[in-house]
Amino acid sequence: MLTILISEGGRVMTANGTDLPPELAKPAQRALSGAGYVKLEQFTKLSEPEILKLHGMGPKALEQLRRALAAKGLTFREGS
Repeated sequence: MLTILISEGGRVMTANGTDLPPELAKPAQRALSGAGYVKLEQFTKLSEPEILKLHGMGPKALEQLRRALAAKGLTFREGS
């Protein structure tokens, strides 16, 4: 179920306070929220290999995050 989107400080956020891509699969959503990641800006401090270590995260979810970051002019941290 898609939650209602609201605008907060110029950012589109869901009612549960996250701006992660709504198309992320449920296992990926649970992995990220369980690890405390709810805002795209948090991923600028993490590398792709670090994200892939989370149970429930896979290549498709990583690509969805990569696209969402790029849409905001952001990227994952370089390195491992």
